[in-house]
Amino acid sequence: MPNLLSAPVGFNLLAWSAPISEKMHPMTERIKKIGYDGIECFIDYQDVSAYRDFGAHLQQLGLQSTCVMVMSSEENPASESVRVREQALTRLKEAIDRAHAMGASIICGPFHSAFATFSRQEPQPDEYARSAGVLHAAGEYARQANIVLTPEALNRFECYLCNTMAQLAELVRQTDHPNVRAMFDTHHANMEEKRFAEAIRTVAPVLAHVHISENDRGTPGDGHIPWDDTFRTLAEINYTGWMTIEAFTRNDIDFANSINVWREYNDPWDIAENGYTFIKSMQAKYAN
Repeated sequence: MPNLLSAPVGFNLLAWSAPISEKMHPMTERIKKIGYDGIECFIDYQDVSAYRDFGAHLQQLGLQSTCVMVMSSEENPASESVRVREQALTRLKEAIDRAHAMGASIICGPFHSAFATFSRQEPQPDEYARSAGVLHAAGEYARQANIVLTPEALNRFECYLCNTMAQLAELVRQTDHPNVRAMFDTHHANMEEKRFAEAIRTVAPVLAHVHISENDRGTPGDGHIPWDDTFRTLAEINYTGWMTIEAFTRNDIDFANSINVWREYNDPWDIAENGYTFIKSMQAKYAN
């Protein structure tokens, strides 16, 4: 039976930069030496060729890849506007094209709705229905590229449509497409969930991606996330998908400012090296 030790471990390059380029090659080479199975990168509006070239570099290193993205208010899948929802689907298809060119297997992120865009009321049934419609169409496009879309629940200060695993699982259920699953992020869960174990069990039937993120976005294992509950429950549900560290710094000033990262939490190589050791030790501890 598969266990946590077979779950691949990834590192998100946002610790250094949102855009990908040859400047990131030394980082990926060192990440490979540490022992990581893959990297995660942000999908922006660069030409598809940039992702194809970066994918070729990763293939040479023997690294796999996943991607993360966000949506603006002009591309909001939950919007009342047909035009805005059409733009959301266009944006998702473009992201799928870029991820496919790079050879990525997953696109994660809070793309069920627009990032940091609020309606000033609680989420409405119609909003879930509209988002699910866009995600279903995007899932159909992703199926052709053999990519799985894993929308993410965010904390209440960055999103209102999906804050919890219960909300996210319901959205995925409404979307009703095999290429649209769900992700669990320990940083956001730290603010929104009563109990990690219960949250993970709630989303387990559709869980396909996990972000390993400390409460302060620094080195995993240095803060107060309930890691034993997290890894124990992931083992119980036989999770073998990605465990990817998502940590932030101020290396990319524009990106840091856009997500309200105003100070350094840890050096990125401290995060990468000690975070990898921490994940592998927890995987071994709870391997069933």
